[in-house]
Amino acid sequence: MAASMTRGTRAPPRPGDLSGEGTQGLPNLSLEPKQLPELIRMKRDGGRLSEADIRGFVAAVVNGSAQGTQIGAMLMAIRLRGMDLEETSVLTQALAQSGQQLEWPEAWHQQLVDKHSTGGVGDKVSLVLAPALAACGCKVPMISGRGLGHTGGTLDKLESIPGFNVIQSPEQMQVLLEQAGCCIVGQSEQLVPADGILYAARDVTATVDSLPLITGRLTPKSASPKSPRKLQALHCLQLPLPPHKASILSKKVVEGLSALVIDVKFGGAAVFPNQEQARELARTLVGVGADLGLRVAAALTAMDKPLGRCVGNALEVEEALLCMDGAGPSDLRDLVTRLGGALLWLSGHAATQAQGAARVAAALDDGSALGRFELMLAAQGVDPSLARALCSGSPAQRRQLLPRAREQEELLAPADGTVELVRALPLAQVLHELGAGRSRAGEPLRLGVGAELLVDVGQKLSRGTPWLRVHLDGPPLSGLQRRALQHALVLSDRAPFTAPSPFAELVLPPQQ
Repeated sequence: MAASMTRGTRAPPRPGDLSGEGTQGLPNLSLEPKQLPELIRMKRDGGRLSEADIRGFVAAVVNGSAQGTQIGAMLMAIRLRGMDLEETSVLTQALAQSGQQLEWPEAWHQQLVDKHSTGGVGDKVSLVLAPALAACGCKVPMISGRGLGHTGGTLDKLESIPGFNVIQSPEQMQVLLEQAGCCIVGQSEQLVPADGILYAARDVTATVDSLPLITGRLTPKSASPKSPRKLQALHCLQLPLPPHKASILSKKVVEGLSALVIDVKFGGAAVFPNQEQARELARTLVGVGADLGLRVAAALTAMDKPLGRCVGNALEVEEALLCMDGAGPSDLRDLVTRLGGALLWLSGHAATQAQGAARVAAALDDGSALGRFELMLAAQGVDPSLARALCSGSPAQRRQLLPRAREQEELLAPADGTVELVRALPLAQVLHELGAGRSRAGEPLRLGVGAELLVDVGQKLSRGTPWLRVHLDGPPLSGLQRRALQHALVLSDRAPFTAPSPFAELVLPPQQ
């Protein structure tokens, strides 16, 4: 099995051993790289880094010779000065080549799909979509990350399930795909280790909120970083090109995908403030993907309000399980089925997007997605009896099996009105203060901390009615925190209405 996972019989490189050839480690540098302080100073002053400079920096990150302060300084210099397309391409390839490359059985090629999101509040789509796609015949080797910014990431949510192990070797990933059809893992010492280090550093150096470099996500192993058509397409962006999203490409490159959907968020709690800016970026993303022979679609989805009703690691797992029961919030189900339908269509598993969405919906309703999730849990370290109890129990029983906060506090509506909006950003900021997110790399999270929305957008609300339940481990909410949360509730005088789907549009490859 191991032979089918890697090229040749060479042993995987040790972390920091970037002297190998081909896909095992970075190639030997033709030029002696500059010292790190010189590289930082060069980029700080707006200079351009050579291929040897960038690969030397990545090598220093992995082998430990780069100090944490130097890594942070370089990230900030790049954040402020940007990188041109060739620099970013080299950085992306260096990250991807810093570890072992994944190789799958040839028969799996059309089955391999994945989804990535630019991040949102309450976004637990991956937890539902990966097993749902597996139930539809796909293989989903999802390499995900921890929390960046306000609340936990996909791995943090899954680690609220006792025993869940996100660190899996390439060989173990193949076993997981054979057994469950999906896995959700993090970077290990074998898989893109350089990106794992930079990913954690960005979380605590205020370099997360830069405009993402989507291009890097789309470079396949065979693509030339100097492709004229790629350069022409990307210059139309008229945006700075910081590299923090090059990490997404480095994870997707090693997956060997057949199709990819990227969920590009826009709105008050997203990187992109408006749909027009997100659409311009999505069109360029999809056009470059088509030029490089990749089947990529970009969904534009609103992130003004939280997705679903729950925010917080364990609470989001509960809501994901509810969605896989065929129930749960309509906005979450809608987004899961639409993204899944697009992937099934792009990968040839469905004749149309609508048929693909119907297949995903059926997997949620008939229990097959939940069955795949249970298989994934057991295969990734969760005790089989616990996995079974989580996937077959009632919502109340599930809550007893997952981390819980010690206290709950409810907020009351300050006036009569219709819920026009629940702002996601202030809600996430308060939950971060309460321990649902991290401020330092490696900082433990309070997995039971979170919040439940007790109302829906469009609902009529009376003064004094509970609208938010906060789960917290520490002291009661401060006056400042309570005011921030109450500010998140926006009431209006209009009649009750049905909230629109967060899904705004899907940007497709030209030939589609």
